Amino acid sequence: MKINELYNSNKRIFSFEVFPPKPEMPIDTVYKTIDEIKHLKPSFISVTYGAGGSNRSRTIEISSYIKNTSGIEALSHLTCVSSSKEDINSILDNLGNENIENILALRGDPPRDIPNFDFSKQEFQHASDLISYITKTKKFCIGTSCYPETHIESVSRESDIEYLKLKVDSGVSFLISQLFFDNNIFINFLDEIRRTGISCPISAGIMPILNSNQIKRMTLMCGASIPKKLIRILNKYENSPENMIKAGVHYAIQQIHELQSSSVNGFHIYTMNRPDIVKEIMQNV
Repeated sequence: MKINELYNSNKRIFSFEVFPPKPEMPIDTVYKTIDEIKHLKPSFISVTYGAGGSNRSRTIEISSYIKNTSGIEALSHLTCVSSSKEDINSILDNLGNENIENILALRGDPPRDIPNFDFSKQEFQHASDLISYITKTKKFCIGTSCYPETHIESVSRESDIEYLKLKVDSGVSFLISQLFFDNNIFINFLDEIRRTGISCPISAGIMPILNSNQIKRMTLMCGASIPKKLIRILNKYENSPENMIKAGVHYAIQQIHELQSSSVNGFHIYTMNRPDIVKEIMQNV
């Protein structure tokens, strides 16, 4: 089933994200995670893609396990950075052969081993290029990411939303937001994009806090702000890992409850391959 059909069912959408283990680790580790969280009956499970296209074969393999073994809809991330049209064609063929119907189309980060990477020399310079290319196949339901606090490379908030509309107009059927910790920012972002004519469904990206270093690193990468309430939690439990996790999970649950009361109907939980965390969240929401 294509994911836009799930959103169109008017049901509340809960979805999860997992990531492939490092190449030197057995792939069975993520299969164990999937086996544990599938009983929570998510609407779909997404699988991330490594920087510069690394782990791409594992992304497809894990997506196939989700779809064909676990019986849950899979959303395969696909980045276009460093990829030729031939590369993308091969990936699309492989996804089709595995009965994968849903793609989260992204530009992706440059390869870590190539300093001063030049996007202008790539066949796909932007996510919108990849989206348009996949749309022409008429085989996949396409989603993409959005940034409630603006992409860190954008010159302005206005241009960031204009580019988001370009991606939607190029063939996107649904959006998944980057993580955020201030619900007011997300609600205001929703109002802004709706005024521009972006009407497709959107899931709020929820990242449970496991430790302060994790959050500082993630917010630095994506530009998300840390509200005072969360800063107090990070400071209070910085040296108490167990209590930090409890407080972080509680914060995520509160976020979801508040957003539900604001008529947000889609939630995408970044699991960090921790089924215990996901179970606790779902039991409370």
